Amino acid sequence: MTDQPRDPLGRVRAACTELARSGADITFTAVAERTHISRATLYRRRELRDLIDRHRTPAGEPLTLTSLATQVEQLRHSLEAVAAKVRRHEEELRQLRPATPRPQRRR
Repeated sequence: MTDQPRDPLGRVRAACTELARSGADITFTAVAERTHISRATLYRRRELRDLIDRHRTPAGEPLTLTSLATQVEQLRHSLEAVAAKVRRHEEELRQLRPATPRPQRRR
């Protein structure tokens, strides 16, 4: 690749596009070789891994019950994590409110 974007996400996107156009398999190894980004980094960084996975699975592929169940489970875990974070933030706010003195009104 001659005109690689500077950002890793752009480099991975360009590599996946190039591999798809050439009819080559889109693998983490192939993307790592084209982008000069280690496979460990490609796996570790969620946005890079997701981008490669999206290119590995053609958009027209039929949705199976197993893949749908996996997606639902992943969404459930994500939602539970967000809900737990919201509960923690709400508790912190409850603790901060009484400790913060209210400004007195001028008459």
